Amino acid sequence: MSDIDLSRVHLIGIGGAGMSGVARILLSRGKVVSGSDVKESRPVLALQSMGAHVAVGHKAENLTLSGQLPTVVVTSFAAIPQDNPELVAAREQNIPVIRRSDLLGELMTGSTQVLIAGTHGKTSTTSMAVVAMQAAGMDPSFAIGGQLNKAGTNAHQGSGHCFVAEADESDASLLRYSPDIAVVTNIEPDHLDFFHTPEAYFQVFDDFASRLTDTGVLVVCLDDEHAAALGERQKTKVTVRGYGSAAAAERHPDIAYTVVESVAVADQISHAHMRVGEREVEVAMQIPGTHMVLNAAAALTAGVLAGGDVAALAQGISEFSGVRRRFEFHGAVAGGDYRGVEVYDDYAHHPTEVRAVLTAAREKLAARGSGQVIVVFQPHMYSRTQEFAAEFAEALSLADAAVVLDIYGAREQPHDGITSQLIIDRMTNKVVHQPNFSLVPQTVAELAHPGDMVITMGAGDVTVLADEILFQLRTDD
Repeated sequence: MSDIDLSRVHLIGIGGAGMSGVARILLSRGKVVSGSDVKESRPVLALQSMGAHVAVGHKAENLTLSGQLPTVVVTSFAAIPQDNPELVAAREQNIPVIRRSDLLGELMTGSTQVLIAGTHGKTSTTSMAVVAMQAAGMDPSFAIGGQLNKAGTNAHQGSGHCFVAEADESDASLLRYSPDIAVVTNIEPDHLDFFHTPEAYFQVFDDFASRLTDTGVLVVCLDDEHAAALGERQKTKVTVRGYGSAAAAERHPDIAYTVVESVAVADQISHAHMRVGEREVEVAMQIPGTHMVLNAAAALTAGVLAGGDVAALAQGISEFSGVRRRFEFHGAVAGGDYRGVEVYDDYAHHPTEVRAVLTAAREKLAARGSGQVIVVFQPHMYSRTQEFAAEFAEALSLADAAVVLDIYGAREQPHDGITSQLIIDRMTNKVVHQPNFSLVPQTVAELAHPGDMVITMGAGDVTVLADEILFQLRTDD
């Protein structure tokens, strides 16, 4: 991609989590940035304040927002249709059109590339690695799929030698990178609308490992069956470092590197004792859940391999306050009929993610000694709902009560017979189907009691309900 001229870059869908991040880095490097999105948003306004030329709505004339035609147009082939007027105009003008992954690969050239991959946990692990490296004085550049609570941004042009980013497998775009450190958090069949078979999905991670530089290191989670198997397959080809629990490390002694010796869960903090190589450190997690402890171990391993001091990295992870939409705390009710009810929001949209979040929620309430978990779940995509209906039902049944919304189709069109009812009919706990968004806060109010935990969950627009539910409970108290 080195022949691509990045002096004037136009990004279609510039307000998205991924696009806005690379736009920030381009602006920090002094490039002319333009773009468009379907609506005004906080990321769009922030980019405009940094000097980007952004239009709301897609039309051909947007290509000249900066006063000149762009030297390259960036798009997401999954999210942006081929008949988008800006794409059509770019082709007519013979302007190169590339994917975000192509642009990100170009931006990382010359840096020590730390790529975080896996079916689940990419954003949280990437974010922890960034915060850890910052605490260790490494000032990495980064591009992540969420907004760091502490940094308040999803991307940064750092002064250090590392570039930390998520490697998205959903469309095999992770194969466009050449990582120096490649982390694989877990592997579980997903995105079968693209890969069609689990075998093809598994293969993309082996292909990713083959993209490592000559001195690169593959980091895998030993507690995940398929990630550990990837490490075992690759250990004769590349350097492999595994992280995980003591039991998992015993199963894979040849590649074990970071071992979580013990975990103690309190109401707000999980204390973990870890051994990293020959060093031992304590990490205090501000976000509950065993899955988050494993993500912290991954981040710590990546930071050490990138040259960071293990104690400073661990301290940074201990100060990590989370990412937007990852078990994000929105507030609590101070008194009245709903005294102590807490409202959270989470991006979980795969059964394994749902199970992990609800398990963490139950652990948190168990440490407190009271309260029930109420989940407001919005299924994401018709194909995923059809594929994993039984698994979603099983995972959601970990909550004491569930409010299930209609499916958020995203880029998919409705399919006959594929509705939220596929999940609801299989659930074993108390469940309410609520197709009316505006009635969800009242529905939750009818289910909630003092000390409960409410979690809005899904990858669609369910996130807007968290604050509305909190307002309803505070108004009614």
